[in-house]
Amino acid sequence: MSSPDPATSSLPASDDLVQALYAELRDVASRERWRLGNAQTLQTTALISETWLKLHKVQAWQDRSHFLRAAAIAMRQVLVDAARERYAAKRGGGLADLTLSIAERMPAGSDEELLHVDEALRRLQDLEPRLAQVVECRFFAGYSEAETAEVLGIAERTVRRDWLKAKAWLYVELSPENA
Repeated sequence: MSSPDPATSSLPASDDLVQALYAELRDVASRERWRLGNAQTLQTTALISETWLKLHKVQAWQDRSHFLRAAAIAMRQVLVDAARERYAAKRGGGLADLTLSIAERMPAGSDEELLHVDEALRRLQDLEPRLAQVVECRFFAGYSEAETAEVLGIAERTVRRDWLKAKAWLYVELSPENA
């Protein structure tokens, strides 16, 4: 009989961590829904449920930050998939020009804007992966600068700097002239 590996025995199981952080995850989802305003996003409970379905498959997490980083990515996927589905049904699948300044009005007010941001974020990921991670945490998960810094393991000043760079890049990338 072998003894448990000390490196893995301290890692919480997925279900245990989800249970422990469920209230926090619900607050994040609720903030995200509020931030999106009148957009036809999923209800908070549906967003949490869909996020949990993506997260519960993982057997162990490194720590709280690892879990929250994965939650940000999962929320992005859930929100973008839902927007894509609604948009395809509503508009026949084509994307219209973006007329609002994303950098000045960062909350996504429509499915179109959310899809544009997701497309631009994919391009940003290829150029500057950390900037894209900051956008996932700040924009899609609604994390504060402090939460984003904790999740990504970087300083709050770096988050602020990266957030400004990412917003500027998105502003240029999403301007109607570049569509």
